[in-house]
Formats: sequence, structure tokens, C-alpha cells
Amino acid sequence: MTTLLKNYPPAFHLLAKPSGATCNLDCAYCFFLSKELLYPGSRFRMADAMLETYIRQLLEAHQTPQVQVAWQGGEPTLMGLDFFRRSIEYVEQYRKPGTQIEYTIQTNGTLLDDAWAAFFKAHNFLVGISIDGPQALHDAYRVDKGGQPTFDRVMRGLGFLQKHGVEYNTLTTLHHANADHPAQVYRFLRDDCGSRFLQFIPIIERLDQPDAAASPSPAPWTSWRDRPLYTQAGALVTDRSVTAEQYGRFLIGIFEEWVRRDVGTVYVQMFDVALANWLGEPSGLCVHSKTCGLALALEHNGDLYACDHFVEPAYRLGNIAETPMIELIASPQQVKFGQDKFDALPGYCRACEVRFACHGGCPKDRFIATPDGEPGLNYLCAGYKSFFHHIDQPMRFMADMLRRGRAPAEIMQLYARRDAARQQAFAAAGRNDPCPCGSGKKFKQCHGGRA
Repeated sequence: MTTLLKNYPPAFHLLAKPSGATCNLDCAYCFFLSKELLYPGSRFRMADAMLETYIRQLLEAHQTPQVQVAWQGGEPTLMGLDFFRRSIEYVEQYRKPGTQIEYTIQTNGTLLDDAWAAFFKAHNFLVGISIDGPQALHDAYRVDKGGQPTFDRVMRGLGFLQKHGVEYNTLTTLHHANADHPAQVYRFLRDDCGSRFLQFIPIIERLDQPDAAASPSPAPWTSWRDRPLYTQAGALVTDRSVTAEQYGRFLIGIFEEWVRRDVGTVYVQMFDVALANWLGEPSGLCVHSKTCGLALALEHNGDLYACDHFVEPAYRLGNIAETPMIELIASPQQVKFGQDKFDALPGYCRACEVRFACHGGCPKDRFIATPDGEPGLNYLCAGYKSFFHHIDQPMRFMADMLRRGRAPAEIMQLYARRDAARQQAFAAAGRNDPCPCGSGKKFKQCHGGRA
């Protein structure tokens, strides 16, 4: 057994979906709701025997002093508090001596109340709240089954977490409605939501054929009920999807706010990942790691899938009631899935100067062709390139600070000095002088023409 353990990963990340794809919301862009079609007739509730099997195997499989128990959906709070109380009991029953347990749950927040928040606080849960920005931007797509807006209910749920001192972060999807408003979204999350840990997920809804009635772009489906089982197929996208250029501009926009005032106090996942890559350390996020395969999804009935984005028949590894979880994770099928992330990179990516920071992005988004016609380029490539080039110098500075045992937050002082010098240059510039910003335009046509 000791020899076999050497072939097993010492740790991995597993998103457990105790209620499957069921949810009390009907977010227009949610790719996962259609996964109900994988299990016709199911009640979509993880049975107690499966819960015990899952917790036991998860704890047995880890060879590290920390183990994360992560819940997602659908909407996992539909399972009710008693389900999660039992999960805690099983953890205490099967945890190895000295093992530290980290509990996380991703929720839309609409069902949270005092009881939920007190439970999360008592067991040190990190709660992820899904919110897409200020009310108008959030309610554009995040609606309930009746098509009604959900913003007020989400903010109410967030209020319970704040009241009980629960640690939380925000997860914001980027799409057609909010991606052109980086400063507004970022400031809302920071100031109105009090978020200090922010994640941004690009929405890319793939289509394998255009809608004949759509003009000029494919019309979006209005609900998961309007489409068959969603799979990662097709080279077209819905008009709800974020564009590569939008994504790059959004990241640059929030970076310019963050780097001037929030370094060291607000943590943006994408910036943390980038800094790790500039330091030459593991990024901590599969999207921008060289390979993947250690971030899997467990369905309510024990079916294990290669990835949360690939919960579809071709990527089902097996069922943990029949084959131990760790054997499925270390299976040749899953190892190949993870290695393919690197092996399938087109030559255009391999020669890219920011590949060390990007690593080709998520395989689910590699469905366009390179400039020379090779398949497998990431749909977001143009956005990644503009963002990673934009942050190169500040990332080098912050990485150097860390290597010297100093705080990356010192970069804010550097930006303050540069901004002050720039304002002085603007004040001294004549209308027909070259703009001090370096745009190549006359001052009156650039910063001098702004109100």
C-alpha cells in the first residue's frame, strides 16, 4: 500500500454537489442547471450513506495536514442545516489526528438567515457569496424561477453573515451586462459588500450552431430549460458572453484601482495568481497552472467528474461507492485529462512571452484558432495578453519586494509619486503639446479634453 500511495496525489480539490444541479434561482447564464438531465427522476439529494462515504474517503485520501471540505451546487443550502450538521459529525468521526479541516460553501445567499450564519461561524466556514455587482447589473441575469430579481435577497443574506462575523468572499461572474463597468463593480464589492476577497469568473456560453433568428449574433437562451444538456462544445458563443477584449479591459480597470489603494487589504484572486506566477511559484488556481486535473466535482449520487466544468458523460470517472475516490483521481483517464492542458497547447501559445502567467487558460475555453490557423487557442487569449502585459512591471516590482522580505503594498507609494508627477505634467502642458500620458495624441485631444 505504501508503494501505491506514491502514485496518488497528496492533496486535491473536490467540489461536492449534495443537491446536484438543483437551485432556487434560474440565472440566465448558468451552464450547470441543465445537468439535471444527467439524472432523470432523481430527488437530487445526497443520501446519508453517500455523505458518510464521501467524507470518509476524502479524509482518507489526503496525505496533508489540511483538508478542505467544499460544498457547491446548484444551491447547496437547499439540503438544509441538518445535512451539514451530519457532515460535521462525520468529519469528526473520520478525521486523522492533527488534521485541520477547512470548510467552504458557495451559495447564492438568498436562503441565509441567523441559523445558517451562526452555524457557519461556529464551524469556521468560508462562505462564497455569488453577486454580480450593483443592483441593475446583478439583476440583469441573476433571477429566480419566476424571473424576479434577486439582489435584495442576496444582500439580506450577506447581512446575516456580517452580523455573525462569518468569513466570506464574493464571486462575480463577468458577462455582457457588467463587464464594461470595472470600477463600478469593484467599488461596490469593496465598499457596499465589504468584500476583502474577490473572485471574477468570465461567462463564456458556447454554441455549436447559430440561432437562425439571431442577428447579428447568436441569440441567448433565456433559461436552461430552453436548451439540451450543456456540454463544452461549439466555436460560437451567446451574446451574453463576455468578449476577450471586455475581459482584458475589466481586469485592467480593477487593477488600476486596486494597485493605487488596496494592495495588502483587498485580495483579488486573479492578482494573487498572477503574482505567484511572476514569483515562479505554484499559482494555486488550475486555470493558470501548467497542468490541471486536481480540481474535481462530485455529484449527489457519488459520481466523480474530471472537473466542475466538465460534468458530462465523457468525463465521468466512476462512482466512489464502487471505486475509491483516490483511485479515480489517480486513474490514467484523469492524469491524461490534466496533462492534456499542457500537451495540447498550440505553438502560438508555446512561443508566447506571457505563457508563464497564462499557461493557455482553461481547456474549456480553447475553441478558437490561432492567427496561423492552428486549433486550440483560448477564446480569452486577447484579453489575457493585454492584461498580463499591462501588469508586467508592477508584478515585477511586487515580486521583487517579496523576495527582499518587504511588503508588495509599497507599490502604492510608487504609484502615488508617479500620479503626482503626471498631474504636474498635465497642468504644465499646452493644448497642442504631446499628451504627457504618452498616447501620442495632442494634449487637447487626450487628457486635456476631458472634463
